[in-house]
Amino acid sequence: MNSQNHPFHLVDSSPWPLTGSIGAMTLTSGLIMWFHQHNISLFMLGMTITLLTMIQWWRDITREGTYQGKHTIVVTTGLKWGMILFIVSEIFFFISFFWAFFHSSLAPTIEIGAMWPPSGIQTFNPMEIPLLNTMILLCSGITVTWSHHSLMENKHSQATQGLMFTVILGVYFTLLQGIEYYESSFTISDSVYGSCFFMATGFHGIHVIIGTTFLLVCLSRHMKFHFSKAHHFGFEAAAWYWHFVDVVWLFLYTTIYWWGS
Repeated sequence: MNSQNHPFHLVDSSPWPLTGSIGAMTLTSGLIMWFHQHNISLFMLGMTITLLTMIQWWRDITREGTYQGKHTIVVTTGLKWGMILFIVSEIFFFISFFWAFFHSSLAPTIEIGAMWPPSGIQTFNPMEIPLLNTMILLCSGITVTWSHHSLMENKHSQATQGLMFTVILGVYFTLLQGIEYYESSFTISDSVYGSCFFMATGFHGIHVIIGTTFLLVCLSRHMKFHFSKAHHFGFEAAAWYWHFVDVVWLFLYTTIYWWGS
C-alpha cells in the first residue's frame, strides 16, 4: 500500500480465472456426456479442476484481505455493491422460473388436460418434507443472524456455534431434498409441471449447496480469527446470500408446493 497513492486494489496477475473457465467448460461438457453417454469421467475431471481453482482463488483473496491490507474501506464498499448486484441478478434468475410456472398453471392448455397439476401428476404433500425443509431454512436464518450479532459483539464462541448450526442445517436440508427427489413419482420430463418443479427446486438446491460451502469457508476463517467486529465482509456476504436463499424457498414453498399442488 505504500507504493500507491490511492485506496483502490489493483488486482495482481492470476491464473485462476483461466483455470476456472477451463473447469466450468469441462464440468458442463462432462454433464452432457453423463446425461447422454452415462460416462461420469469428464464430469469428475471438471469438478476436480473447479474445486482446486475455488480453493486456491479463495486462499489468494483471503490473503489479500486479511494479511496484506488490500481490502480498504473503498474496496469493501465496492465488494458490497458487487454482492448486492449479484443477488439482484439471482432474483431475476428465479423470477424466470416463477414466470414459467404461472404461465402454465394459471391457464393450463389442452395438451396437459386443461388442469393443474396436469393429468397423471401426483404432487408432493406440502405438509410433509417441504414443510420440514421450510422450518429448517427458517431456523438456519435465525442461527446465521445469531452468529453475525455475536461476531459484532466480539463473542467468538457463540459466533462459531451459530455458524456451525447453520452449516449443519444447510446439509440437512440438502439431504432431505435428495430423499424427496428419490421418492418422487414424476421426473423432469413429465410434462411442464415436472420441468418447472425440478428446474426451480433443483436450482434452489444448488444455491443451498453453494451457500453452505460459503458459510463453511467462513466458519473455517472465523476459527482462524480472520474476522473482527470492523472487518468481516466475507461473513456478511455469506449471510446476505443465505437470507436470499431462505426468501426464495418461502416463495417456492407457497407457490409450487402449496398453491400449485
